[in-house]
Amino acid sequence: MKREIVESKEMPAAIGPYSQAVKVGGLVFTSGQIPLNPNTGELVNGGIEEQIRQAIGNLKVVLEAAGAGLETTVKTTLFIVRMEDFPKINKVYAELFHDANPARSCVAVSALPKGAQVEVEAIAMCCRKRKQ
Repeated sequence: MKREIVESKEMPAAIGPYSQAVKVGGLVFTSGQIPLNPNTGELVNGGIEEQIRQAIGNLKVVLEAAGAGLETTVKTTLFIVRMEDFPKINKVYAELFHDANPARSCVAVSALPKGAQVEVEAIAMCCRKRKQ
């Protein structure tokens, strides 16, 4: 089975020795996306709602580069710094994933890169032509 590295030019380069995503067969496995503004490489301003919205927006861009999307996502993992933010995260998550409802895990962590409050990674099915 062929292993393909996926990189979106719309996103900042990885901040370490990893790929934005790896495609194997009909699946894409993304690296965790934190709420970086793709134009500045800095964390977005605002609270947890803005951070989860940006992180999922970044995830969407990477998925689309692989020929997938939020609607073809089968599993996500959320890493959050404050479990108290879970209800706010859920509200935005439900809005952005609509009725796709992938399987999901949520893990509380002590810290995330660049001081982010949330990170999201996904596994999705590749069902369309890759975005160039």
